[in-house]
Amino acid sequence: MKKAIVVGATGGTGAAILEELAKRGIPVIAFGRSVQKLEQLKVRLGNPENVTIATGDAFRPNDIIKAAEGADVLFHCANVPYHEMERKLIPLGESVMVAADQLDLKVVAIDGIYPYGRRQMDRVTEDHPKQPHTRKGKTRLAYEKMLFDRRWSRAKVMIVRLPDYYGPTANEASYLGSTLEAIAAGKMAFFIGNLRIPREFVYLPDAAFMITELAGRDDTYGENWHIPGAGQISGREFVRIAQQASGSAKPVVPLGRIGLSLLGMGVPVMKEVVEMLYLTEEPLVLSGEKYVRLIGPVRATAYEKGITDTIRAWQNKNRS
Repeated sequence: MKKAIVVGATGGTGAAILEELAKRGIPVIAFGRSVQKLEQLKVRLGNPENVTIATGDAFRPNDIIKAAEGADVLFHCANVPYHEMERKLIPLGESVMVAADQLDLKVVAIDGIYPYGRRQMDRVTEDHPKQPHTRKGKTRLAYEKMLFDRRWSRAKVMIVRLPDYYGPTANEASYLGSTLEAIAAGKMAFFIGNLRIPREFVYLPDAAFMITELAGRDDTYGENWHIPGAGQISGREFVRIAQQASGSAKPVVPLGRIGLSLLGMGVPVMKEVVEMLYLTEEPLVLSGEKYVRLIGPVRATAYEKGITDTIRAWQNKNRS
């Protein structure tokens, strides 16, 4: 990897990957819509010389083409709100692919587990059947097919799949971002899903490290890859660690179907979460066997440390 561009650099995964690339000294372009957010991100990273900023609209291929001069790898981290997924996800991906195909780039597309549908094995490998039963899962499967379409004759693509994530860069767009932000601020928080059932989460700095390892190789493209977390943890235990780190004991209220539907009357995104609640009740855990066999050990920060570091990062941000 000689030079990279991160599309959607100010989002949770984009910012984590940008930070990993900056640490490695790889020249990288941070691409996003808001120059203010991009500049703030660069300042937070310590203004590294190998990071440059480019603004534009990821829905316009020419904006990406103009920004990506000299890059050989494109990290596609841009996303769309839940309630706009069916209309905008594939057009966004097509815009990225048009630009990448014209520039002959390698593309690392960051995605989740929705296309699999219900779990059919204990540790889900990349070969797990894709049988989505939700609208979002079907949209995500169509998105995968678009990314791997043969019309892209020059671009090479891989899809990297993450479970729900958390970390210092995770924002309100993630399931846990707003929860941890509220706990760090000593406020009442909401937790999406059941607090008792153990689920898998991945710490974004770990994910960024493993994604960058995959991106730097030539033999990893044209495939799906799984990035597992540090095992399963219940929401109750997750919250306990976060509250202990923050010094706050304000209530954390679990949100199920009824609560999300009520909130959705004013916040459309919350209403759209309802159809995905099955993943909080029938957790799907990713296998890292393929990564271990072909790349190396899975990096998995213990929840105690990852959650504590995330809370402290939020508290430092709130004080600044």
